[in-house]
Amino acid sequence: MAKIEHKLNGSTLTISLAGHIDSANAPEVEKEIMSIRDANPSTEVVFDCDKLEYISSAGLRIILRVKKAVADTKLINVSSDVYEIFDVTGFTEMMDVQKAYRVISVEGCEVIGQGANGKVYRIDPDTIVKVYLNPDSLPEIHRERELARAAFVLGVPTAIPYDVVRIEGGGYGSVFELLNATSFAKLLIRNEKTVDEVAAMSVDLLKLIHSTVVKPGTMPDMKQTALDWASFLKDYLPENEFNKLYSLVSAVPEDDHMMHGDYHIKNVMLQNGETLLIDMDTLCHGHPVFELASMYNAYVGYSELDHDNILSFLGISYETAGEFWRKSLSLYLGTDDENRIKEVEEKAMIVGYTRIMRRTIRRNGLNTDEGRAIIENCRRHLSELLAKVDTLVF
Repeated sequence: MAKIEHKLNGSTLTISLAGHIDSANAPEVEKEIMSIRDANPSTEVVFDCDKLEYISSAGLRIILRVKKAVADTKLINVSSDVYEIFDVTGFTEMMDVQKAYRVISVEGCEVIGQGANGKVYRIDPDTIVKVYLNPDSLPEIHRERELARAAFVLGVPTAIPYDVVRIEGGGYGSVFELLNATSFAKLLIRNEKTVDEVAAMSVDLLKLIHSTVVKPGTMPDMKQTALDWASFLKDYLPENEFNKLYSLVSAVPEDDHMMHGDYHIKNVMLQNGETLLIDMDTLCHGHPVFELASMYNAYVGYSELDHDNILSFLGISYETAGEFWRKSLSLYLGTDDENRIKEVEEKAMIVGYTRIMRRTIRRNGLNTDEGRAIIENCRRHLSELLAKVDTLVF
């Protein structure tokens, strides 16, 4: 048994176990653990079993005695072999015993999607993994799993993560099984489907999402997020324009219908003729103008000043992306009336450029030539649009 290490973080005491714990060393181990616990009063004890290779009944009794003294005691990073011991002896029914995450590498793997919170890699023909940018992303991962599960239960075809893994080099990821699945972006890039065909499939799924009602409190409210975006621009827009912008967003009615929040052709897959949503951490509810704003940015707004952005992001040309956006909007609205399409597009653009402007300022854009150009472009669009748009509702 190696030297026992420990760390006290607030009211949580973490004790790291290593090697073998059996009848030969159990008394010594227990003495050290109890000494650590007495010197570090806590309301929660976490046994980190990452380096624990074996534990006998004598070691199990030590855990039980700690559990009796501190009710909130759990074990984490338990290997499969050691977990079996805890499972067979009934420990998994008495306390929280968490298996260790298997470690995988994404080096050399194809990137099939990328969002604000992570990248999606294909690690083999049947499997993809979403790697989160935040190295301490376990809460985000579990939140996304719950959102995906909620959408699936409500009838939205969703890829459900079946495993959580550690990524070689740091961080965590969610693993999905997507047998023979191809992103809508790949269908366009490979010319396997036309713009019209992919847009039709995309809009069919989008309408299903937007027709799905969610229970209050189960998903974030997109209107509140949009209000935060608008509020941020108070010091960066003329007073009359800011007031108009904020009042427009405020006037959007509350809506409990589901939204994806980051809906574009890399976040929808075709698997055996069925469309599947991925990247569910942005799932929310709200009026569809907020979804259309996100889509406008993905296909047009973010690449307006640099058309190469869309190539690196979605793998298609700016012209193709614009065509896809306009076709999608036409199908979503169920009309070919250019005036009607432009009317709704301008509503989405207001929210879209609000988001881009805020994002660029927050990323130090005021101090770079590229950033200042983007900010000025957003300011110009907002000034023109706010002068003629009186409601974001359609």
